[in-house]
Amino acid sequence: MEKTAAAIRSLATEAVHAGREDLAALGLHAAPLDLSTTYPSHDSRAEAARIDEFAATGARPEGPPVYSRLDNPTVARFEDALARLEGTESAVAFASGMAALTATLLVRAAAGLRHVVGVRPLYGCSDHLLTSGLLGTEVTWVDPDGISGAIRPDTGLVMVESPANPTLAEQDLRDVAEAAGSVPLLVDNTFATPVLQRPCESGARLVLHSATKYLGGHGDVLGGVIACDEETARQLRQVRFATGGVLHPLAGYLLLRGLSTLPVRVRAQSATAVELVRRLTADPRVTRVHYPRIGGAMVAFEVAGDPHEVISGVRLITPAVSLGSVDTLIQHPGSISHRIVPEDDRRSGGIEEKLLRMSVGLEDVEDLWQDLDVALGGSRRAGVAAAEAPPASERRTEPAGVPEPAMR
Repeated sequence: MEKTAAAIRSLATEAVHAGREDLAALGLHAAPLDLSTTYPSHDSRAEAARIDEFAATGARPEGPPVYSRLDNPTVARFEDALARLEGTESAVAFASGMAALTATLLVRAAAGLRHVVGVRPLYGCSDHLLTSGLLGTEVTWVDPDGISGAIRPDTGLVMVESPANPTLAEQDLRDVAEAAGSVPLLVDNTFATPVLQRPCESGARLVLHSATKYLGGHGDVLGGVIACDEETARQLRQVRFATGGVLHPLAGYLLLRGLSTLPVRVRAQSATAVELVRRLTADPRVTRVHYPRIGGAMVAFEVAGDPHEVISGVRLITPAVSLGSVDTLIQHPGSISHRIVPEDDRRSGGIEEKLLRMSVGLEDVEDLWQDLDVALGGSRRAGVAAAEAPPASERRTEPAGVPEPAMR
């Protein structure tokens, strides 16, 4: 699809129009959904040539589609749109975020580059996939200032998540990219979305999204995507075709639709999150609040009492894994999203036992605060009176102060 207008459009405009440039010529207003698994062809020689070309190069087949595991028009629309939003040449979509990460590791392993330098914390399953060696990967965990010293001849990736899951720790992506040098930097941008940051503008080579989260935005679709250069995309397409981790066309349709409202949702959710952070920071039942400088709708906080009582005490907010939906979700990372990570490794990454992670939705801030207030009251009754908590002047918000959400 034509990409010449990308430089003069705002991100909000791109979100609405990217991936839909040819609709007028097709006589359509809404993007179509193509559920075909296979496509008729009366020219078997031409079809064979397209398959051979894909097998050799990984380039998208020219001409009519052949088979949905090879290429699907609906999925391609979502890929084109996401690449536009991230400012990359290409994007390759998968059945989930973990399938996208798996394909990336396999691409690097195929080049003899099985070593990964990682910065914790990462999403728990990403951490586990790297640490387990399930794909033959070897990982070295370092602090950001130890990246360059950990790189070896067989290092295929440097991987960070910023803001990180679940502590919302941020990395200076330009510094990380500089430390990585010629080794590709993979940034998990799930929490920030391209509304808040575009990692490739800071030197990253690959951008990972669990598209299940903010890109879809409604808690009803599973998917993953890597935004990258076209050369890497060709390699990823070959792995996707060979391993079958394809995104279903219906998921591609829902994700494309989700992108159109992404900037609006992130702005509204971020504004509510900022207000909740202000109130949580001033609340004696909360000992620490984590919120990223770039803003966003993710909030993490540590409570003085029992975090499990807070989880059981909410009524409007949903206790559930995942994030980025239109409704507010809360969970306890130590026992849910990061339970698969050994306790010592969790602690070293800042994931404390009393930490809760909240994904702020589109509800009214007063309704959300009322629900939290009641749930935190239950936490206080569990054993720590408000008077015993540190005064507000000694409680910490990370980072210092509460930023207004930065928007593109």
